[in-house]
Amino acid sequence: MKPTPFEPMTDLAPIFFSPELCHAAERLKKNGLSWKPHVGCFVWDKDEYIKVSSPFPNRIYFILNLGHFLKIFDTLEKISEQLIWIPTWNQARQICEKNHIAPDEIIQRLFAENALKNDLLILYEIILENLKKNPIRNPQ
Repeated sequence: MKPTPFEPMTDLAPIFFSPELCHAAERLKKNGLSWKPHVGCFVWDKDEYIKVSSPFPNRIYFILNLGHFLKIFDTLEKISEQLIWIPTWNQARQICEKNHIAPDEIIQRLFAENALKNDLLILYEIILENLKKNPIRNPQ
């Protein structure tokens, strides 16, 4: 079966994978956000390790079948080393909760900055600030 690629002109993206969002996810990784690859994660293949074309723009992949990724990378550790996890809004909120980032702080920031930025990008910034202050607990 031939994959049907994402069509940015007509399809509604599940997440807007802007370059800004991808680079913010990369900063999270560089500052210590760890993750265990699993079904339900979006990842950015910045360095083009995966030879199969991406179903989303900008080399974004969705882990629907972890076995396919293990065939390419061999281990979960290599997947997490080579790819950049792009947490969804719900995953970012769970990271905040597990790391005791106050819901009031999140709400205040979302309302204060919402007119200018995407909600998910604001959550990434909150997580990044927390990473710089405290070692983060494994989110999964």
